[in-house]
Amino acid sequence: MKKSILLLFTFLITVVSFAQEKQKRDLKLNKDTNLIDAVYYHENGTVSQTGSFNADGKLQGQWLSFNTEGEKIVSANYANGTNVGKWIHWIEGKKKVVNYDNNVASL
Repeated sequence: MKKSILLLFTFLITVVSFAQEKQKRDLKLNKDTNLIDAVYYHENGTVSQTGSFNADGKLQGQWLSFNTEGEKIVSANYANGTNVGKWIHWIEGKKKVVNYDNNVASL
């Protein structure tokens, strides 16, 4: 049950964070990595997310999510749009770690 709730939470964070069409963002080509670095902002101006996209527009590398107070709430890793490696969620001040292998989560 805990795994299901944590996976659902991960999915919702990802969907909600990237589905906001009116969210302010800055995009910049990183010539060293050939990735597009992105910074998204909350309505109050604080950073909501940071990360990179590859040339195909897929999530790549580390993405960080922050709440409206600027506190880190998720550290996620992607490879060509696929969830990989260690993801860390801070829920009510407690650190929860999820590991992804072949896009499958394990606690």
